[in-house]
Amino acid sequence: MSITTKLKSFSRVELASVAFYAVAGLIMLVFLPLTGFPPQLAFLGILSLITFYSIFAGRVWASWLVFIMFASATAFSLYTLFSVGFSNFLVGISMIAYAVLTWLVTTYLLLLKRKAP
Repeated sequence: MSITTKLKSFSRVELASVAFYAVAGLIMLVFLPLTGFPPQLAFLGILSLITFYSIFAGRVWASWLVFIMFASATAFSLYTLFSVGFSNFLVGISMIAYAVLTWLVTTYLLLLKRKAP
């Protein structure tokens, strides 16, 4: 199956969810050298890209990775927000946006996407 055929099979919300994990993972890995190579940023970036692949390919274990990303991204963003506070306004706003988007994507993928019996 080609990539364009696979992309057409996704709804817009599913495509936005997949794109969120891909973009978030790439942003974390791009900013890794600029922030002094913190291991948690590398872990979240790589895990986000693996989650992107698992959702895109329709793997069975995708829901487990979404839950793991939910827990680790929430812990990371809230800890960073607590430690930095709003002394750095850009970091504070980006951590709030990352946490909220993670919660929305997780809610959609784990709760709303389930098919009713």
